[in-house]
Amino acid sequence: MRVMGIVNATPDSFSDGGLYLDPDAGLAHALRLAGEGADILDIGGESSRPGAEPVGEDQEIARVVPLIAQLRARSSLPISIDTVKPAVARAAVAAGASIWNDITALSAPGAPELAAELGCEVILMHMQGEPRTMQTAPLYDDVVAEVRDFLLARAEVAMSAGVAREAIWLDPGIGFGKTLAHNLALLGALDRVVALGFPVLLGVSRKSFLARLDPAAKDPAHRLGGSLACALAGASAGVAAVRVHDVAETVQALRVWEAVG
Repeated sequence: MRVMGIVNATPDSFSDGGLYLDPDAGLAHALRLAGEGADILDIGGESSRPGAEPVGEDQEIARVVPLIAQLRARSSLPISIDTVKPAVARAAVAAGASIWNDITALSAPGAPELAAELGCEVILMHMQGEPRTMQTAPLYDDVVAEVRDFLLARAEVAMSAGVAREAIWLDPGIGFGKTLAHNLALLGALDRVVALGFPVLLGVSRKSFLARLDPAAKDPAHRLGGSLACALAGASAGVAAVRVHDVAETVQALRVWEAVG
């Protein structure tokens, strides 16, 4: 299983907002994650935490493109751009990114067609609502079935626009418009998402639902144990990659899990 390291070039991300907004700090962090064993580096310039405010297109490009260009010159690892905006994705791919990680599953006008034009891999994530309001009152009749159906439908839209099937990843969107019960149901049924036949990315690192299970973990930095438990659950279910803040610890946990198995 691959490990995707998170590099947030933002002032307001829930766990590390402001730490890597400066391009030099972001580059140093990305290279550190690469040295710790990351297989993919995910660069984002707009926070998607609950309640986050939108960022203008030009500002987002200014945050991520210089960092991606510097990173591409220093590392051969695949670079992912975490954005919902087609113009940002286009600029990021021109700078050296090869994966478009979209929490709205290419829902912006023209996004599927642009992904096909760029020829990049795409990660299609499920989210109920949008970041500012998604945690207000998420509701499902059957969260697993609804997430699976949504992801499959978005994959079909992407393929109809010309995106190659082998370029598509799926992400169930843990924590995006979901209660604790919804998150746990999805984590317990990851094999049903994997069964759709696309590689699955699991993003659970330091998320707030972990503090609901362990009230002592109010600080995101204190959620490593829960994050690793979820990563191993994903590995057991056959997910293709995990998106994490703590790369070295996750790589070690997966290495031991694989050796035991």
